[in-house]
Amino acid sequence: MTRMTSEYFAGRAARAPRRTRRGAIVMAAALLLPFGAAAQQSGTVGGDRVLRVCEDPNNLPFSNRAGEGFENKLAELLARELGWTLEYTWFPQRMGFIRNTLRGRDPDSNRFKCDLVLGVPVGFELASTTKPYYRSTYALVYAKGKGLDSVNAPGDLLRLEPSKLRSLKLGVFGQSPPADWLLKHRLFDQVVSYQPQSGDPERYPGEIIEKDLASGAIDVAFVWGPIAGYFAKSAGPATVAVVPFQPDPEIQFDFRIAMGVRFGEREWKDRIERLIDANRPRIQAILAAYGVPQLDEEGRIMTVAADPSLARGAKSGK
Repeated sequence: MTRMTSEYFAGRAARAPRRTRRGAIVMAAALLLPFGAAAQQSGTVGGDRVLRVCEDPNNLPFSNRAGEGFENKLAELLARELGWTLEYTWFPQRMGFIRNTLRGRDPDSNRFKCDLVLGVPVGFELASTTKPYYRSTYALVYAKGKGLDSVNAPGDLLRLEPSKLRSLKLGVFGQSPPADWLLKHRLFDQVVSYQPQSGDPERYPGEIIEKDLASGAIDVAFVWGPIAGYFAKSAGPATVAVVPFQPDPEIQFDFRIAMGVRFGEREWKDRIERLIDANRPRIQAILAAYGVPQLDEEGRIMTVAADPSLARGAKSGK
């Protein structure tokens, strides 16, 4: 159901052996370096004072064409700080996203279609990643008042009365850390599996909460934290609880999320990193307005005041 959002990329990274991940990143950098160098020679990013951002047109809470996602708000912030005009290249975040956006050229001008991708995990192998601008984690989500209110940490789910636990329908995306957690605790027979990608551009990841959890098709949803926090606000009449996973030495639930540029564009990457550093409190306030669980360097959930200008606007567009 969900596309190749940071959830999908992070899940893939978590499941790959550490040596393999490092080797893939180094190989990708080596292969793509001449490509990035050519980009610098053919024109400096922002030479026309336009910030061109690669985004998905239907992928809340991250982005949509109406500009309602938090990545839209972050792109607007960066454009204001640069004093540039903001333009988007839209393409669904699934296979071919980077090829058709960050690495794709406009056939008329021969310039790259866009110059910045928001929301990729640090070390993402298809782009050169900046320092992270947030760190989040997977979470489990349930509707209150249905016998699960004692679940205040993921481990509490395992301590439910056995017959109650075995009766639950557990919604989880394939190839994600919670899928490994459920397998580890012998709960996979109860899983309702969701595909990490969809060929349907009208589908969106928050449906697991906004539709299936709200309707009772599943009892617990296991999703990437930004999706959990955002769609928990609009899951219908039920009050929904979001329970983040803490960092775990055996299964990686938390990921540092960065922005991506083309390999070889060091000056552009440095400029984006300076903007991240200078605007970190504002970035955190935007994320807080969308309910994104944010972790500090020690892996603890941070309490961050939401941007008041977004507190009412950060809602589902469905």
